[in-house]
Amino acid sequence: MSGLLLGDKNAVIYGGGGAIGGAIARVFAREGARVFIAGRTQAKLDAVARDIAATGGTVETAQVDVLDQQAVEKHADAIAATAGSIDIALNAMSVMHDQGTFLADLSLEEFMRPIDGFLRTLFITSKAVARHMGRERPGVILTLSEPGSKLAVGGILGHSVSAAGKEAFSRVLAAELAPGNIRVIGIRPHAVVDAPAAGSYTKDLFKQTAAAAGQSVQELLDGGGMAQGTLLKRLPTLSEIAETAAFLASDRAGAMTGTIANLSAGALVD
Repeated sequence: MSGLLLGDKNAVIYGGGGAIGGAIARVFAREGARVFIAGRTQAKLDAVARDIAATGGTVETAQVDVLDQQAVEKHADAIAATAGSIDIALNAMSVMHDQGTFLADLSLEEFMRPIDGFLRTLFITSKAVARHMGRERPGVILTLSEPGSKLAVGGILGHSVSAAGKEAFSRVLAAELAPGNIRVIGIRPHAVVDAPAAGSYTKDLFKQTAAAAGQSVQELLDGGGMAQGTLLKRLPTLSEIAETAAFLASDRAGAMTGTIANLSAGALVD
């Protein structure tokens, strides 16, 4: 297993049945990790698990509501008891929210939905796994955010604040957990061009923005307005995100923590 990026690592992925979570789970398994995928929809988890098992990977599924702190902690405890440790954790859960509505027409409830939803799940999952990580075995917590964390674009108030919050959370958590041999790294992809076809909620999320541009969601993502706003004139793929996540989770990225991996295709430049 030594030739594999994640040989002998135990990885838990919340939202592992989703487009991004599933893509990362498949690559983690290919790279030798024992993968535990959790999420709300058993059928989606089973589909990812079948793919992993078919290629000889090791995977276990669990139906878990990541907004239920007690359930998440019980699940993490069970993984640690079974596997001995949790080495890698990623929260790829999605929260449906509004994009395209400006302040004048935006309700407080809709503004708060992504902020409360994303940050609540990030807190719950990070707290559950951190106690089973680090010390003699290096631990890694990966988070996902979006370019909205820094982009000044109208109509994404709640989305932007939640994205910025996830990145701030990652930075501070990196400082707290570093003494325990745990790294925390954010991954900031732009909208993912092939995610809607893989069942992502973004096929509904971007409907309003696409309609305003007179395009379908796929046209918006594949060479349309969103892609044209990047230096590369294209958006990232699920494969690119998953391969980057595997590298960041590996010991080869051992000097990286408290930072954001920018996969925005140049929508943002650092």
